[in-house]
Amino acid sequence: MRKVVLIGYMGSGKSVVAKKLALQIGISVVELDEKIEEKCKMSIEEIFSTKGELFFRKQEHLLFEELLNIKESLVISTGGGTPCYFNNHELLNEENVISIYLKASIDTLYNRLLKGKQKRPLLANLPDNEIKEFIAKHLFDRSFYYNQATFKVNVDAKSIDEIVSEIVSLLA
Repeated sequence: MRKVVLIGYMGSGKSVVAKKLALQIGISVVELDEKIEEKCKMSIEEIFSTKGELFFRKQEHLLFEELLNIKESLVISTGGGTPCYFNNHELLNEENVISIYLKASIDTLYNRLLKGKQKRPLLANLPDNEIKEFIAKHLFDRSFYYNQATFKVNVDAKSIDEIVSEIVSLLA
C-alpha cells in the first residue's frame, strides 16, 4: 500500500495540500500532528510546554512509523520537523513511500506564518522582526532532511490546485 508523505517547513501548505490531494486521488489523509494530539490527549502546544520537545519528537517518530506500516494507502501530512529527528528522513524513501517536499521561499513562509504565529510553539514567543531570521536558520538546518524527499515541489506563488495538479502528475 502506497504512502504519499508531504514534508516541508511549517507554513508550506502540507495540511491543506494533503487534504485536497487525498480527495483527488481517492485515498485517506492523516495529519500526523492530529494523531499525536489524539494519542497524548493534549494539544501540540501543551505537549511542548508540559512534556518538552523531546517527548513530542519521540511520539511523532513512533506514530510516523506506525502510519507507514498500516496496510492502507494514505496521504500523510507531517510536522515541519518530522524528517529531522530520529531516523525519520530514512523512512521517506522506503518501499511504497513517495515523499514530496513542499518547498517555499523564506518570504513566502514569513508572510504565511506571521498571521498565525501564536498557534506555532516555535514562533509564538518570537518578536515579529526575528521570525524571518529564525525561518532562514531553520531552513538551512533542515535542508539536508527535506532534500531526502523523492520529489520537490516549489509552492511559491502557486494555488493549492496548481500544487495538487503537479503532485498528481508526479504520482502518475
